[in-house]
Amino acid sequence: MDLSRQYAEARDAQDPIGHFRARFHIPDGHLVYFDGNSLGRLPLATRDRLLDAIEREWGGDLIRGWDTWIDLAGRAGDVIAEGVLDVAPGEVILSDSSSVNLFKLASAALDANPGRRVIVTDDDNFPTDRYVLEGLAQARGLQLRVVPTDIDEGVDPARIAAALDDDVALVCLSHVAYRSGALADMVAITTAAHRVGALTLWDLCHSAGSVPVPLRQSGADLAVGCTYKYLNAGPGAPAFLFVRRDLQARLRQPIWGWFGQRDQFAMGAGYDPVESIERFQVGTPPVLGGYAVLEGARITAEAGVANLAAKSAELLRYTLRLNDAWLGDRLTLATPSDPARRGSHVTFHHPQAWQICQALKAAGVIPDFRTPQRLRIGLAPLYTRFVDVWEGMARLRDIVDSGSYEAFEPALGRVT
Repeated sequence: MDLSRQYAEARDAQDPIGHFRARFHIPDGHLVYFDGNSLGRLPLATRDRLLDAIEREWGGDLIRGWDTWIDLAGRAGDVIAEGVLDVAPGEVILSDSSSVNLFKLASAALDANPGRRVIVTDDDNFPTDRYVLEGLAQARGLQLRVVPTDIDEGVDPARIAAALDDDVALVCLSHVAYRSGALADMVAITTAAHRVGALTLWDLCHSAGSVPVPLRQSGADLAVGCTYKYLNAGPGAPAFLFVRRDLQARLRQPIWGWFGQRDQFAMGAGYDPVESIERFQVGTPPVLGGYAVLEGARITAEAGVANLAAKSAELLRYTLRLNDAWLGDRLTLATPSDPARRGSHVTFHHPQAWQICQALKAAGVIPDFRTPQRLRIGLAPLYTRFVDVWEGMARLRDIVDSGSYEAFEPALGRVT
């Protein structure tokens, strides 16, 4: 393989979606950003849209802005539905955070399966998901059945299937594992859950906008996801939730708020939720965050998830080839070796991964760290170039070769 920087530059020149990088705010050309799987870059359209919303809509329209803002959560949800998740308009809406949405949908699913006493998840599911499910199980006197998972290879459909029986109400898993980037078989797992009459709830935080999400193909029931990773909506942007259309009128979420109420401005005495996706809203939605989601999702939809996934796979392949050539076995791959089983980030294990991560940041490369001693490299295909991969891996090679990471404090910081 050609290991020259010129090869990477040639790949970028041939990239059919490479022009999307110019639509992001990238002030520092020296910085290599490998953390779009945690926080995406700022789209220029979002910056302009928020300035307009602040000055013209909030500043000028004042309360009259609600004539425009009132259905923003649904409009942004429809863009995510059609352009990112390949489901129907009216099946996705912005609301709250991923954790709150997971609580809402898990509660609704449990209520829809009375008499069943078991929730199934895996032991490497994202912590907030496990905590929410633990809390629900404790509050309701249910059993949380936790399936062992290889933290590098991800969820095994056979193990999940073996944990299922007629007492299972809900199966809740992540589509792409946060730690390793392993891609779960949504179709096989959802089919197995439905075979015993259980509902499925998928966390799409690390997959929405980076890989195809087979909600329609699998017949998945419910899903949640954040918008500040691959959808580039900014820190703390509102999350989204998906409810399959035929389930919407049947499920009633536990937080009864006025934005889920039928004829909400009648200010009625009793709660009477609408039958559509809006019933899963609660309180007044964040307008500025909603605009950020709308603009970020539009860019993703325009680029096309299939195109993004194809480029992501090529970036990952190139990363691993450089690692093999330059670092050999000094970094251990902690992500599935099968390209069909990977999301859009790659993880390496090293006994001093935290120190290597800090050394990279000092060298102008931003990855991130996850326990136990995992270095994550996120390759957001909308703006990551092949030359970024070459430069980032070259700096990583130099750091490991020189041992310069030894100078950094081994104690973990609060934010990793």
